[in-house]
Amino acid sequence: MGFFDGLLGGRAQFDSGSAASNAIELVKRHQTVSLTKQGAATGNLRVNLSWRMRTSDIGAPKRQSLLRHPFQALKPDEVKAHSQSMVNVDLDLGVLYELTDGSKGVVQPLGSFFGDTNAPPYVKCSGDDRFGSGSGETIYVNLDHRDEIKRLLVFVYIYDQTPAFDRTHAVVTLYPSNGPRIEIGLDERHPQARSCAVVMIENVKGEIVVRREVKFVYGFQAELDRLYGWGLQWGRGYKSKVER
Repeated sequence: MGFFDGLLGGRAQFDSGSAASNAIELVKRHQTVSLTKQGAATGNLRVNLSWRMRTSDIGAPKRQSLLRHPFQALKPDEVKAHSQSMVNVDLDLGVLYELTDGSKGVVQPLGSFFGDTNAPPYVKCSGDDRFGSGSGETIYVNLDHRDEIKRLLVFVYIYDQTPAFDRTHAVVTLYPSNGPRIEIGLDERHPQARSCAVVMIENVKGEIVVRREVKFVYGFQAELDRLYGWGLQWGRGYKSKVER
């Protein structure tokens, strides 16, 4: 065994999270986790979307040769404000739901489909964060009614703006009632995508399974619907203008 093999041995275990951060990260090599097996299939499951601009878009300085400019490494980076194009990025969080009785629908800020945690669909959206604040957007799922839930598709979309997934670092985080949080990063570069199916929460023979999807599409909710066979009817929706 080589020296570096010894240092890096066992690193693959971190694909499923970090004990230090108490988080499970769903990645391509580790795509599913069972809330039931973790004893976390009860109470409210909190689903949060947060994002920030990629540092390369926030006035990052150009690389300069240290041989020609040896003292540049000692000079602190210049901090620049966000441009107007960055402020216009508006990511929204939504959920397509299907219950065991066959009823289907969507929970999302657009159209004021905010849902309900104590009545069908047992999913509720907290509101609409249009400016990417620290708290982001949050959806709650009442897993005390897990037997009435067949599947939930958590998705993120860009409302009526230029596609900008390639300019944002977005993370969807699930906070179960028990155990570590579950993180799904949207770091893949898809500059023309307007929507992304992030994670599926599914009732599989009584077991609540969370599965990473991270599938980007060029359209909106209707295209996600077709991709996953929801079969809903969609119309164009609009948001009211707000002042920041």
